[in-house]
Amino acid sequence: MKKLLALAAAALLVAPLAFAEDKKADKTIVETAIANENFSTLVAAVKAADLVEALSGGEWTVFAPTNKAFEAVGKDKIEALLKDKKALAGVLTAHAVKGKGVMAADVLKLDGKEVETADGSKFKITVKDGKVKIGDATVVTTDIKCKNGVIHVIDAVLMPNKK
Repeated sequence: MKKLLALAAAALLVAPLAFAEDKKADKTIVETAIANENFSTLVAAVKAADLVEALSGGEWTVFAPTNKAFEAVGKDKIEALLKDKKALAGVLTAHAVKGKGVMAADVLKLDGKEVETADGSKFKITVKDGKVKIGDATVVTTDIKCKNGVIHVIDAVLMPNKK
């Protein structure tokens, strides 16, 4: 009887955690980014480029640069992009791959291959010493599940390079 009570208590403790994980997937990619203060620059840029609706529907894998990644681009360049909606949209769509969200385990299988982003840019995926890179950006956090795809956090802003 004690074992049964212990199992029941453990189940009650674990159930809220499982529910919380499922709840994360109730938000779209945009809603998830809005809820994370490390993406405030990205969110502002997505809004300025009128991409909220596009990234809220469909299925996407998004390589999301942090605020720190945007800072590395430089204030002047970011301000210029914010004034040029077309160029800004090009930079942002270079971070999104259309289609079913690609999880980290699947990205590992892409080592040495190129992925094409929504703007037509191509970035090589490399895996070395357990670190995944897309172009020159390192993936620092993986598999943030969203209602319409997945976010992988990167440490640099990808610039369009249509080939």
